[in-house]
Amino acid sequence: MDQFAGRIAVVTGGGTGMGRALVRQLAAEGCHVSMCDVAEPAMAESRDAALDGAPDGTRVTTFVADVSDEDQVLAFRDAVLADHGTDNVNLLFNNAGIGGGGSLLADSRAEWDKTFGVDWGGVYFCTRAFLPLLVASDAGHIVNTSSVNGLWASVGPTTPHTAYSAAKFAVRGFTEALITDLRLHAPHVSASVVFPGHIGTDIVLNTAKLHGRDPDTMSVEDLEAFRAQGIKMGFPLAETSHDDLRGAVKMMGHGFRDFAPTSAEQAATIILDGVRAGRWRILVGEDAGTLDEEVRRDPERVYDPEFWAELQARGVFNVLGR
Repeated sequence: MDQFAGRIAVVTGGGTGMGRALVRQLAAEGCHVSMCDVAEPAMAESRDAALDGAPDGTRVTTFVADVSDEDQVLAFRDAVLADHGTDNVNLLFNNAGIGGGGSLLADSRAEWDKTFGVDWGGVYFCTRAFLPLLVASDAGHIVNTSSVNGLWASVGPTTPHTAYSAAKFAVRGFTEALITDLRLHAPHVSASVVFPGHIGTDIVLNTAKLHGRDPDTMSVEDLEAFRAQGIKMGFPLAETSHDDLRGAVKMMGHGFRDFAPTSAEQAATIILDGVRAGRWRILVGEDAGTLDEEVRRDPERVYDPEFWAELQARGVFNVLGR
């Protein structure tokens, strides 16, 4: 699909970050867009920004939905059909994602399941819901957002990262398997898997809020868990007050967004260029390309602490995530 004008695109997680950038850039090309997110005010901002730079007649619609809930996904699908007066769509961007649920042993099952439910379940439910509409179109494309953690299930030797990594590997495998499935049963529909490196988004702060750890209202228990993890990572937090720990959580989230090597707008451009070029595998950011090369070079050693130390020494990753 080499052009988007006049097409209909569905974008999950359209309220912030890469989702907002995708909505804006698609609309700027005259693509009609329907987005979902759990945050209605954020989606309204995305819609206004998208329409501000879009050709006359471009439709941008919103719907509040948690993609980990299949009933809400199906309601979103029905809203897309009604809002756009259509029986088909051309593009599905399974972009919504959160972090959390790091340890299968030490973290709560509720947090683990929520993270996996959004990051994998959302991709599965949305693909199931919208696939008939893609098949009904003259040309369709599914874009599933994995992560560098779909290449390498780690953020370093001191931080477990199981729910997010497991989900992102599932997204990767699912998309790669879809290539053959679609070629056999719906050859006019294709799929791409996206591997973003460190992208400047609010995922760290949004994740904290969704898991009930808003910095302003974090419990003492959560603050102490944050302190313990920070100490493991080498930060001098032993004597830090709870108020200062709250500030550190905010600073970490803002730093992840503001000092990323790749912006959300740059990431969206790379993704859309990859779709135009018909690429099924889209690496986003120099850091993602470097990690991909290193994991392929010697996969047996990539979970050794020395591998992480080498990456840090080279300045490849200071923070990992989508």
